[in-house]
Amino acid sequence: MRNIVPTEWKNKIRRWMLDFDARIDSTLFSTGKGARELYERYSTFMDRFYVGRWKRWVFIEPFSEAATIGLGGMMLMLALALPAFRETADDDWLKKSDLAVTFLDRYGNPIGSRGIKHNDSIPLEDFPDHLIKATLATEDRRFYDHFGIDLAGTARALVTNAQAGGVRQGGSSITQQLAKNLFLNNERTIERKVKEAFLAIWLETRLTKNEILKLYLDRAYMGGGTFGVDGAAHFYFNKSARDVNLAESAMLAGLFKAPTKYAPHINLPAARARANVVLDNLVDASFMTEGQVFGARRNPATAVDRRDENSPNYYLDWAFDDMRKLVDTFPKSYAERVFVVRTAIDMNVQRAAEDAIENQLRQFGRDYHATQAATVVADLDGGVRALVGGRDYGASQFNRATDAYRQPGSSFKPYVYTTALLNGFKPTSIVVDGPVCIGNWCPQNYGHSYSGAVTLTQAITRSINVVPVKLSIAIGGKGGPKAGRAKIVEVARRFGLKAPLPDTPSLPIGADEVTVIEHAVAYATFPNKGKSVTPHAVLEVRTGGGDLVWRYDRDGKKPVQAIPASIAADMAGMMSHVVSEGTARRAALDGIPTAGKTGTTNAYRDAWFVGYTGNFTCAVWYGNDDYSPTNRMTGGSLPAQTWHDIMVAAHQGIEIKELPGVGLGAKLPAPAANPNTAANGAPKAAEIKPGPPPILTKRGADILVQVEKMLDEAARTSGESPKPLKPVSSNSVPFPDSFAAAAPGNAPTSAPPKN
Repeated sequence: MRNIVPTEWKNKIRRWMLDFDARIDSTLFSTGKGARELYERYSTFMDRFYVGRWKRWVFIEPFSEAATIGLGGMMLMLALALPAFRETADDDWLKKSDLAVTFLDRYGNPIGSRGIKHNDSIPLEDFPDHLIKATLATEDRRFYDHFGIDLAGTARALVTNAQAGGVRQGGSSITQQLAKNLFLNNERTIERKVKEAFLAIWLETRLTKNEILKLYLDRAYMGGGTFGVDGAAHFYFNKSARDVNLAESAMLAGLFKAPTKYAPHINLPAARARANVVLDNLVDASFMTEGQVFGARRNPATAVDRRDENSPNYYLDWAFDDMRKLVDTFPKSYAERVFVVRTAIDMNVQRAAEDAIENQLRQFGRDYHATQAATVVADLDGGVRALVGGRDYGASQFNRATDAYRQPGSSFKPYVYTTALLNGFKPTSIVVDGPVCIGNWCPQNYGHSYSGAVTLTQAITRSINVVPVKLSIAIGGKGGPKAGRAKIVEVARRFGLKAPLPDTPSLPIGADEVTVIEHAVAYATFPNKGKSVTPHAVLEVRTGGGDLVWRYDRDGKKPVQAIPASIAADMAGMMSHVVSEGTARRAALDGIPTAGKTGTTNAYRDAWFVGYTGNFTCAVWYGNDDYSPTNRMTGGSLPAQTWHDIMVAAHQGIEIKELPGVGLGAKLPAPAANPNTAANGAPKAAEIKPGPPPILTKRGADILVQVEKMLDEAARTSGESPKPLKPVSSNSVPFPDSFAAAAPGNAPTSAPPKN
């Protein structure tokens, strides 16, 4: 009996599984059969629509391919459109660009303004008809006919530019230009153009044509720090846009293309030539007749003479960017977005910085093959007292002090020596200056010579290259040079450097890139007893009605203890020798404690001096925008001399503070007898040095140029040949090629800069 029961259960399970298997097989067979029948029916039905032979290739296949490509194109357009539409995610997108700021200096005196005060804008119907027509004829004749992108105009511009072999016509519509002004920047990339196109279409769906045109007229940059045609009319002609005549309207419409190039207060002939092109456009577009524009051709517009106005435009541009970031942190209750901002700028120091750079470049720039410079002067709390972003704002608005990344060369070494002191080294520690290699890279000193055993103070004073590299190896310990460089970068970050600083073997001798403003304010950590600060322009923000909104000493970022005060004092003591007996002797200040470091990069592409006192920190950079080499310019030449001239002005009338680690400054020794005269009275070969400013100021030179033009005109009138004025002899003395060798320790770095 015990054997029968299990056998019955086994038989039941077997029969159940066979039944289940049969049901699955039947279901699959029925499903397959039904599917075949459905497919056959579908095939029979579709055969009715079969098109063969030539009809298939003429109609069906192209349509099928077009549908496939179209679907792929739609998916691609959606992917491209998403980044553009993210720019419009803020519900307040239109009002965000309404920010209007009036800037004051640190003492409360007005120095300029930036932004668009949209509250006081002129209604579109109040603009003169000829101003509207001049704008449309020049910028977008089919504005009222296209959907945001003028396909015909773009195609025409492409053909014209291809025939001319360069950019002669712009293909962007007014809507596209407005999209760029509202949401994007001026970078010339395909990504920006794609975003611009999608945002233009998006704007066309949100605003009427007249609203788009009105916003364009109000928000386009018109040069001279002005936005909108009304602001430009006041700046260039001292009148409202309501009252400009045809000639003035043509000149204003000509500014949209290149406001800097055609600004009448900078280049009146170019502005008038551009205005004449606008008048041609009015006739070509049939908006006006030749007779109607004839008077404007005969009597071109004349702008107000603003050459004597010296607005710190580079500073204002940077302060406005700083303010735009700050406004985003304000409560939403501040809806009017019109503010009065007191900045940290000191106009006396600002003018001294501008004059020092202009004087040095005018006097020695040609001999050194240097065309550009930048400088930043800051308080020890990070407030920027002066900022010069280039030689001529009218010629180029690119801010080399805040936006240009350049190799710092040996001026980066203080971060290396600070890291060494943090890891057990002392200013008197001995390091052997001898050959060293990391992989296949072997750094060299200036002159390809070595000094043997030297202290850290001697190494930084003479700007030896090998020692910082050996320090990076020693700091890394068992982790090797890479670990040492990581520690150096971490210390530089504590100082406030935000530049990328990629890890390369040549990083310890300054082969990476930094900005002038970050480098200058990072050095403030040394006189600040180890506390790092943040560069800032804004001290106080008030509404147009005078209500206090924000104040740096209350709401700003507080100093951070980056390194111990004792390390900062040791570094200041070491760096003071660079000025007193090293590569930066031209930067020495009479009776003022000074410390700093020169920097010169590979092939003399960049020359720096970054230094500080107990009152201020300052960085000076010289070079060329195209990274071309200078004529052996070192950081101890023009940069050190420029730094000296700026800091002399900055310390006028203030209490000189003690520099921790250095003490009070010493009086400089009186100049010795003329070293260029030998005992027998024969003069020695003179070493030409950047000396005091030239006799003529910039204004004086401009006056001489005007006088020369008047003499030429008078000579032509009388029938005589014009005689040129003789050049000032002090500006025509060339530098000997050996001048850069005056700083033997300030060697260029071995790694080439990034181009």
